[in-house]
Amino acid sequence: MINAILWKLRTGAPWRDLPERYGPWKTAHERLRLWTADDTWQRLLDQVIVKDDSIGEVEWVISVDSSVVRAHQHAAGARKKGAVHPESKPSRSTGKDSDAPGAG
Repeated sequence: MINAILWKLRTGAPWRDLPERYGPWKTAHERLRLWTADDTWQRLLDQVIVKDDSIGEVEWVISVDSSVVRAHQHAAGARKKGAVHPESKPSRSTGKDSDAPGAG
């Protein structure tokens, strides 16, 4: 089960693409969900890290892949160069003319 979860996390593939040798993908997904909710997964990883680090078999390599770096959601609506400022936009007509007879 742990190998199934690690395969999924390492590859980033959808759960449904989990190789059959690891068993049903739904089982692995549910197990990770439960273990994450009750902190079992974090405790398990902490123990593995401590053990492997103590015997010097872990080489810590950090890699940042720019394909997963995303702009903030508000960045998508940023004003473009030369865009009209809201203050200079003509106001929308409400369908009523204040100068029309009977207005007011």
